[in-house]
Amino acid sequence: MPYVSRNDSGKITGVFDHAEVGVSEEVKPDDPDLARFLAEQGLSSPEAIRQKLSESDLRMVRLVDDLIDLLIEKAVIKFTDLPPAAGEKYMQRQVARKRLQGSFIVDEKDIL
Repeated sequence: MPYVSRNDSGKITGVFDHAEVGVSEEVKPDDPDLARFLAEQGLSSPEAIRQKLSESDLRMVRLVDDLIDLLIEKAVIKFTDLPPAAGEKYMQRQVARKRLQGSFIVDEKDIL
């Protein structure tokens, strides 16, 4: 069952899959307040949830790319520390991003 956080007026402000510091209220999956919160977040149907996760996946891929860049730049890891398959995928993405950036005007919202 999900855990929720609420604001001072009792409105749900977050949903979690486990209890955390400051998040200890467990609600039933069919709780009306939970349904209202999910609908407000655009998560009222399985299709909507899948769409949100898909959009989030794209942003996470870029985040992972940037994180790898940072770890290599700060010498926390070396490129050769990556498993071969991961290194190959990372390099393919880096080459593709550099090619796009060099040949197009890219909107800052684009995920390259």
